[in-house]
Amino acid sequence: MKIGIVCPYSWDVPGGVQFHIRDLAEHLIRLGHDVSVLAPADDETPLPPYVVSAGRAVPVPYNGSVARLNFGFLSAARVRRWLHDGTFDVIHIHEPTSPSLGLLTCWAARGPIVATFHTSNPRSRAMIAAYPILQPALEKISARIAVSEYARRTLVEHLGGDAVVIPNGVDVDFFARAEPKAEWRGGTLGFIGRIDEPRKGLPVLMRALPAILAARPETRLLVAGRGDEEEAVASLPKEMRGRVEFLGMVSDEDKARLLRSVDVYVAPNTGGESFGIILVEALSAGAPVLASDLDAFGQVLDHGAAGDLFANEDADALAAAAIRLLGDPERREGLRVRGSAHVRRFDWSTVGADILAVYETVTDGAAAVDTDERPGLRSRFGLAARD
Repeated sequence: MKIGIVCPYSWDVPGGVQFHIRDLAEHLIRLGHDVSVLAPADDETPLPPYVVSAGRAVPVPYNGSVARLNFGFLSAARVRRWLHDGTFDVIHIHEPTSPSLGLLTCWAARGPIVATFHTSNPRSRAMIAAYPILQPALEKISARIAVSEYARRTLVEHLGGDAVVIPNGVDVDFFARAEPKAEWRGGTLGFIGRIDEPRKGLPVLMRALPAILAARPETRLLVAGRGDEEEAVASLPKEMRGRVEFLGMVSDEDKARLLRSVDVYVAPNTGGESFGIILVEALSAGAPVLASDLDAFGQVLDHGAAGDLFANEDADALAAAAIRLLGDPERREGLRVRGSAHVRRFDWSTVGADILAVYETVTDGAAAVDTDERPGLRSRFGLAARD
């Protein structure tokens, strides 16, 4: 099957959607499918052979974060060229409502189109206001996927229609077989995420750290991610700052080794999460997980059976839960066992098969994807008839 996948966010800036698309593409390629991914990317970004650049992205505030998106006349022309050259059996668009390549592709394509909705935002005024613009594009989608029940709920409440829930996928064995690193072991908490993005929750963890260190002085916090390290520890007493070790950006291999090494992985995210792929990766590595009680996190952690939950944005609750876990090896081992069994439902062997079943449903008896040549769409792009 010839499959075109559209990534809305810049390929060179790590994020859950990009990782999901990368892993899906590589899983499908291993199965023998012909896959092309269209994504924003800076000119100097090294790209895998299956990724086609749609040009440089620009930062735009989106869903409580700053996303690097790609939109405009030049981007529209590149979308149309990619569609024309690809002769795809099916197009799989991620985040079709974001002001980026997904929406442009919806406008430009006709034929079998699958869309995955990642965003969970129950009070999105922007999405409600944009519905009249989005509706013609969304009506062209043949099948909808939501990565969680909360992403599905956002879709239903704001845009109507429904979606099948298929979670993000993870190569469980990749994390499970990683070798722990000796220097990352022994009384360690782990955090992976963008340091300077408040909704990832590092400030909450920093507020909890003094109480954790007072109860268990041998504890260390390992932080992987980009951002201002000095600013991150500014709220800590100076004598405690040495207990925080910043690792910077880490490779996939070192991320897996980190998750295999820590005593507890902490996810203090404060909102804007529709799934929680890092939780699935941590469970795959056998890390006991302590996470804020966001609805999406509760679902991933089987409502507390596969990981411990604390009250969102409550640093005292986080500290108390971390102290209990660090002092209870039997509880940590129980979480490892239950988490390792629970996480198998998120392996690509299951998730990939579910996505392929959706592709087969929309392509059965359908013509291949083509560009939509209706004048209204061409004028929306501002393109001349000769394009």
